[in-house]
Amino acid sequence: MRLEPRATPSARALLLAPLAAVAFTLLIASVLVAWTGAPVATTWGLLLQGGFGSVFAWSETLTRAVPLMLTGLAAAVAFQARLFNIGAEGQLYLGALAAVAVGGLHDGSGLALPPWLLFPLMMAAAALAGGLLLLGPALMKARLGVDEVVTTLLLNFIVALFIGAMLDGPMKDPLAMGWPQSVALQPELELAKLVPQTRVHTGLLWALVLAGALWAVMRRTVLGFQIRAVGANARAAAFAGVPVQRTVVLVALLSGALAGLAGAIEVAGRTSYLTLDLSPGYGYSGIVIAMLAGLHPLGVVLASIFVAGVLVGADSMSRAVGVPTYLADVIVATALLSVLVAALAARYRLVRSPAAGQGVA
Repeated sequence: MRLEPRATPSARALLLAPLAAVAFTLLIASVLVAWTGAPVATTWGLLLQGGFGSVFAWSETLTRAVPLMLTGLAAAVAFQARLFNIGAEGQLYLGALAAVAVGGLHDGSGLALPPWLLFPLMMAAAALAGGLLLLGPALMKARLGVDEVVTTLLLNFIVALFIGAMLDGPMKDPLAMGWPQSVALQPELELAKLVPQTRVHTGLLWALVLAGALWAVMRRTVLGFQIRAVGANARAAAFAGVPVQRTVVLVALLSGALAGLAGAIEVAGRTSYLTLDLSPGYGYSGIVIAMLAGLHPLGVVLASIFVAGVLVGADSMSRAVGVPTYLADVIVATALLSVLVAALAARYRLVRSPAAGQGVA
């Protein structure tokens, strides 16, 4: 048995594939809910209510979706060029550290620059920090053939140790009573709230604009074509005149910059300072979101809202019926696997290989 590409994938199959994936995910999750003894219908109702059933629920979902969108975009653009960036978590933290270094209240005052100038400098520093962190693994892959999955993953741990050293050392807030956290941002640099009395901030607009801009770059520019060509076949792209190494470098800078901005926006929009628990794994979740979205920048927006809603809804659902919040992780993971398998089934078919020994006489 072997997989064979379909000559022309059916439009009906491509439409039904994600629906079948969703139905399979709901079935698996429902079995697990029933196994715990909780009422299945009530559990799903509470999860939807907790994630999307009120203004407060939507505000929490959208707040959590912002860093997921940015790390999802970071993974999507890198994966399209077959640069497998597993280091968005470290890039997020380094971007947050750079933002605090530029915009923080060091010695009680901070840099003596007007906010209209200091804010873009802070965001640029965060983007540059994330981009440069990914640039090293990208160059090692392009020139030496070093596996970027290993290097980017290991850099996450190195960055975590570096952040811990900085928060316990030169960037530690003297008013934190021994708690490892950075100094706070200058109040003028914090992002404004979109909805009063909620945590939704203008970082959501940043994420939406960046998703639209990335879609335009990927579909309407020469660079986007080069990225897709390198991802499809780097050797063929090089033969056709595409500068492969330069394209990989640009993708690394772009991907790392998006992840670094995720850290800066989290600090400026939600916490106002950096701690070791700033991210509950947004960098790794971004990979899942990018795959759920089929590496499409606009699809990343929808996938981020879906995942964020499931995570937020699972918190309130767990308190009401006692189902563990790990159900949210099961839903997201099963949805990812189901979507990948369904897409594979829509584009390929299983055919029987010729029996051994049946060669041409």
